[in-house]
Amino acid sequence: MQQRILIFAMGVLLVMSTETSANGLDFEALVSEQGAVSQLPSLQRFEARDGTALAYRHYPSESPTALVLLHGSGTDSQYLVTFAQALAEAGAAAVYTPDVRGHRPSPQRRGDIDYIGQLEDDLADFIEHIKAENSAITSIVVGGHSSGGGLAIRFAGGEYGHLAAAYLLLAPYLGHDAPTVRNNSGGWAEPSVAKIIALSLLNRLGVKGLNGVTVLRFNLPPEYRDGSETLAYSYRLMTGFNPANYRDDLHSIKVPSLFLTGAEDEALFADRFESTIRPHIPDAEVVTVPGTSHLGLLVNEEGIEIVRQWLQGR
Repeated sequence: MQQRILIFAMGVLLVMSTETSANGLDFEALVSEQGAVSQLPSLQRFEARDGTALAYRHYPSESPTALVLLHGSGTDSQYLVTFAQALAEAGAAAVYTPDVRGHRPSPQRRGDIDYIGQLEDDLADFIEHIKAENSAITSIVVGGHSSGGGLAIRFAGGEYGHLAAAYLLLAPYLGHDAPTVRNNSGGWAEPSVAKIIALSLLNRLGVKGLNGVTVLRFNLPPEYRDGSETLAYSYRLMTGFNPANYRDDLHSIKVPSLFLTGAEDEALFADRFESTIRPHIPDAEVVTVPGTSHLGLLVNEEGIEIVRQWLQGR
């Protein structure tokens, strides 16, 4: 049991492994490519149901499709800029990249949320905001990268899943028991295993008063820190940012879906997605991009073109 929880905890944060080494993710390709893109869109805000103003970036397009793209754990939406900008400029979709609650440079409460299902509520509120702000939008696609993909899958399996006309999952984290997750975490996270076990048991008994306890700490090297990173998660944020049960959540997806991975993904087993996804979503498109890493997927021209064609061909 301890090993499975350790894999889960570290798997959540693999997207933030920024050191280029045999035990980490190739961050350099992402950094160098982002240096070439045009200016990052300014932050806009919408009001969630609890009155909190949450931030997002908007990449406009003439397309009637809106893509809501969720970032991975420990960071914010800025690193999605190359991917989002390319799709918007190609006319594939108007892209929206929200900063998930508990993240970004100045969150209300860094590394924590109020209750486990709050991120799903926020996403549903954001979708309604997009519809209200842009009457030309006729179709909403929910997507995400890494743990953001895990949140999208959790959303699909919850009460709001019907709000999405399609799902775009980029190297998604499916959960601690998924065969797609590598055992080699690289040492980027320090889970408090005893706390996770205890809190899991308490939640099964309906005791949730301790869910704000920190259960994950992240080993992001000092040279990559600028104050905007989120170096620790509470139990409720860790839990709410991933599928509730990947088998059940996947089975709930009855609309078009694309699962895109890089063949050289350091965090996930790309060659296992086909056999993992297909039993639950027989009609899903599962594509592996050759020579591409976990983070490199977001700047890979072939991968972006695959997504463009899929969005415009649904």
